[in-house]
Amino acid sequence: MTRTFLWYIPNTVEPGHRGDDTAAGYGTLDHSVDLARTAEEHGWAGALIGTGWGRPDTFTVATAIAARTRTFRPLAAIRPGYWQPAHFASAAATLDHLSGGRLLINIVSGRDDLAAYGDLEGDQAQRYARTREFMRLVRRLWTEENVTYQGDYFRVTGSTVALRPYHGGPRLYFGGASPAAERVAATEADVQLFWGEPLDGIAERVDRLRGLTDELDRDLPPLEFGLRITTLVRDTREEAWRDAEAKVAEMAGQHVTDPLRRPAVGQQRLLDLAERGDVLDTCLYTAPGRYGGGGAGTTWLVGSADDVAAALRRYADLGISHFVLSDTPYRRETARVGDALIGRLRESVPIG
Repeated sequence: MTRTFLWYIPNTVEPGHRGDDTAAGYGTLDHSVDLARTAEEHGWAGALIGTGWGRPDTFTVATAIAARTRTFRPLAAIRPGYWQPAHFASAAATLDHLSGGRLLINIVSGRDDLAAYGDLEGDQAQRYARTREFMRLVRRLWTEENVTYQGDYFRVTGSTVALRPYHGGPRLYFGGASPAAERVAATEADVQLFWGEPLDGIAERVDRLRGLTDELDRDLPPLEFGLRITTLVRDTREEAWRDAEAKVAEMAGQHVTDPLRRPAVGQQRLLDLAERGDVLDTCLYTAPGRYGGGGAGTTWLVGSADDVAAALRRYADLGISHFVLSDTPYRRETARVGDALIGRLRESVPIG
């Protein structure tokens, strides 16, 4: 199985994301392109570019970066509701066509400031039903002509995308740990992304999702699996843990708890891991989640390059073939982690 290694490019207005030290030029196109070119130079296939109201528009940023890179594949995060299916299908097909088939898409259905851009928040079942309809309709628009569709959430009449994307359209990555989200992944996604859970949790979810694809009569190629996690890599194990603990101590001094914020199912799974211990498996560090580390920053793989590469191989043994990694400061770690890990992981399996 081919493994694909992607990095992460912050897409925020304010500097300092997850401790990043860049200030001069932060948020400019030159800065984002510099990160993307650094990723190209150090073995990464591309990078995730996040989304959320109040950030720069992710698709615009992805388009600009693609125009100034050669091989870099933007994994652009997008939200149903912010986009209508036909508008998105046309924009994505255009960028995929113009970039030579480099576009990847991450479909996001989690919470956002929906009212700010005129969307409505349904309950969880409605949110994921809409996402499923969005993904199915977008695929039809990429591969069929004169599409007419009337669903519960979207409708089009005689719709044809002018520029056809490569290979039937960009690959659709998707995350979510609730039963509703997993049913969407099982039927509509190309890649299910997991946060950094221990091996036993990932194994259980892979088995369940594979069972769901059979139960729900998936009509797409087999579902693939990915891991989105922070990787803190140093020359030695001792140096890595010293730096990790120092970072967490700094986070603890700055942390303010929001009692009104309710974590999503997947995020809560990560937060609950701390009850099992600060270090799980061989080097999965759970302490960051206690002090404000969210999403991919909730758990970290910490250690020497050999330690972290061995941990990633164990995930690969469970069926993980897509890795979306990151650490800060972003520019330095793009190079450090790429140089330290990708060669080690390329030795046994080709890289995509």
